[in-house]
Amino acid sequence: MQLSSIKISIVICTYNRAQYLPDALDSLLHQTIDKQLYEIIVVNNNSTDNTAEVCEAYIKKYSDLSLTYLLETKQGASFARNSGAAIAKGELLCFMDDDAIAYPDYVEKIIRFFDQTPDAGGLGGRIIPRYIPAEPKWMSHFVSSLVGNFDYSKEVVVFSENKYPLESNMIIRKKDFEAVGGFNINLPGVQGTLRIGGEGKEFFFKLKALGRIIYYDPQVIVEHVVETQKLTPAYMYRVASGIGRGERVRTKAISTFSFYKKIGEYCYKLTGAIVLAIIYLLKGTPAKMKPVIQFRIDALKGLLGY
Repeated sequence: MQLSSIKISIVICTYNRAQYLPDALDSLLHQTIDKQLYEIIVVNNNSTDNTAEVCEAYIKKYSDLSLTYLLETKQGASFARNSGAAIAKGELLCFMDDDAIAYPDYVEKIIRFFDQTPDAGGLGGRIIPRYIPAEPKWMSHFVSSLVGNFDYSKEVVVFSENKYPLESNMIIRKKDFEAVGGFNINLPGVQGTLRIGGEGKEFFFKLKALGRIIYYDPQVIVEHVVETQKLTPAYMYRVASGIGRGERVRTKAISTFSFYKKIGEYCYKLTGAIVLAIIYLLKGTPAKMKPVIQFRIDALKGLLGY
């Protein structure tokens, strides 16, 4: 394969998700576009399962697919994404989760979008949760973002000032990735049982500061596998508090004022969550009450360093 034929590099960072990885790879294997136009880079972020064997089997079986396996021992998605981007051959970088499933025209639509939108500095797409076996009755729109639900607009739009793509479905030009220095390793994502999130938010804020325009296209779609049995209070706390921890790092790096302003914002959102819970009660869906409040409490705890 000629290196110049690759237009986009799809980076999948994975940590102990060997059971999910085949579905993600299969979805990229069966795309509507010529395989010579894209490559897949799987970055094993120090997994202890059989991730390496899964990747080696795919490389051996599908010789027509440009699939590269890479080991990154420094724990955290930011380390892994940066390592994958460093060896990418495409002019576009696409980051997709190991438990995501791309629609068949996913890659084709990304390439077409950037070809037709020369001022696009970045792109985010829709993420649809695939609940297994079914969506929990306590799940609501305001909590589902914790499991990757993302439906920003029904049409192609530019993200507003404080909005940005989610990490599991984001695309940028490689030259812009390099211009902002990649992902902040002080916001590594998951490290063992601890999460310090917000790496995507900080990345796109830096990109916007350079004047890049970030678009959303609802037709660039992946599904995100969500096993409902794993949505325990401990899991939800880790994700929600990780958002807060990330904001603690990000805002403190800006200024003390920015940090305290964020505390005020989180307190305001907690008040809003209480009001929302009352509305759920009045609508006859009391199961949705506690999770929406707990989300905001856990995020505030993370922000405060608990």
